[in-house]
Amino acid sequence: MTVATRFAPSPTGYLHVGGARTALYSWLYTKNKGGKFVLRIEDTDIERSTQEAIDAILEGMQWLGLDWDDGPYYQTKRFDRYKELIQQLLDEGKAYKCFMPAAELDKIREEQMAKGEKPRYPGMWRDRTDHPEGQPFVIRFKNPLEGKVVINDHIRGTIEIANSELDDLIIQRSDGTPTYNFCVVVDDWDMGITHVVRGEDHINNTPRQINILEALGAPVPEYAHVSMILGDDGKKLSKRHGAVSVMQYRDDGYLPQALLNYLVRLGWSHGDQEIFSREEMIELFNLDAISPSASAFNTDKLIWLNQHYMKSLPASEVAEHLKWHFEQLNVDVNDGPSLEAVIAIQAERVKTLKELAEISQYFYQEYEEFDAGAAKKHLRPVAKEALQLVATKLAAVKEWDPENIQAAINGTAEELGVGMGKVGMPLRVAVTGSGNSPSLDVTLNLLKKQQIAQRIDKALKFIADRENN
Repeated sequence: MTVATRFAPSPTGYLHVGGARTALYSWLYTKNKGGKFVLRIEDTDIERSTQEAIDAILEGMQWLGLDWDDGPYYQTKRFDRYKELIQQLLDEGKAYKCFMPAAELDKIREEQMAKGEKPRYPGMWRDRTDHPEGQPFVIRFKNPLEGKVVINDHIRGTIEIANSELDDLIIQRSDGTPTYNFCVVVDDWDMGITHVVRGEDHINNTPRQINILEALGAPVPEYAHVSMILGDDGKKLSKRHGAVSVMQYRDDGYLPQALLNYLVRLGWSHGDQEIFSREEMIELFNLDAISPSASAFNTDKLIWLNQHYMKSLPASEVAEHLKWHFEQLNVDVNDGPSLEAVIAIQAERVKTLKELAEISQYFYQEYEEFDAGAAKKHLRPVAKEALQLVATKLAAVKEWDPENIQAAINGTAEELGVGMGKVGMPLRVAVTGSGNSPSLDVTLNLLKKQQIAQRIDKALKFIADRENN
């Protein structure tokens, strides 16, 4: 048997964290088994589905690197197939037309709830043939009246549901469109899906879908229902907890490798291991090792992983993602040091790529003004002599490298008989515009001599203006 899994989001919103984890688990299981991963867009909710949401889902999957082998399929393009099989069930007496007005059904359900009963369709049109001419109708599936559905869930073990608990599901609306539960069944059959990994909110749908599959003579896939993700406060993850959309994590400066590593551990584990490369995830992943308990999202843990990957991944890999953040700042990184070189000296100092880009702009463009606090403290008249002398010594450096740059700074301090801070801090503010940067030898090494000279001149002018005012 060739394993086939699918990720089947509804395009009514962005790809969220819970959906991304489900997609990851499906993708990993397929890759582990050498199977096929299918992407299917379940867009039967025509009023709420949007092209914007479809684009966001595809972009999120691509950013995470969850490549699909087949698809994307769109349910709205398969209506003829669904209608063909609905007609087959009608012909075989496994489905029927129901002419009950919605208002009548609502009234019955209200009465059932008032008696403390489970609201359900009572099946009065199940065997009727006195169909009124020209009246609207829905088509319902004839659910078995006896027996039970047994689900051997990979995560939750055996689940049994009596057929007497299930009413006759609508499989085609009065406007002729097929319903979600029927489309899913047909798609899973046609696409050869062997394992369905999805959220626990679908458990109630599963027995209904299994009954329809069996009525069609289709094979029943294996199921794994994943628990929900909770926020840091123990409540269901939502927008109030911060980023929920996958692409918001990209915008906030997280690496996809960090988010994937974090998501895989939200419910699955392999001993005490915390860091997993993509290859390790594929090799070690097992559906049966997923916990049935809900997982709590911990932003601090994600930040820790992001910092780990910024420092440990090949700099060229990090640079691809960092470049995007510079583009958002309208910073051209082509005229300046390599992004790899900037990552090497800045990654230790930040939590996200967004921060890294923000604090590294001075490598690629002139800063507009000095940080007010840093300038007030360090660009004072007393710093003028140190800045003038260090400018001369730096201009005289023949072999531009960190060692010779540091020697010029040290020489300035010695010649003036002052501590290193009296030279280093004014120079740092002059060159970077702020009081924070990596050590000056490596920082200046990534800048051009001419840039440094111009910025020191700018600082000296600032000091002169300050003296005159």
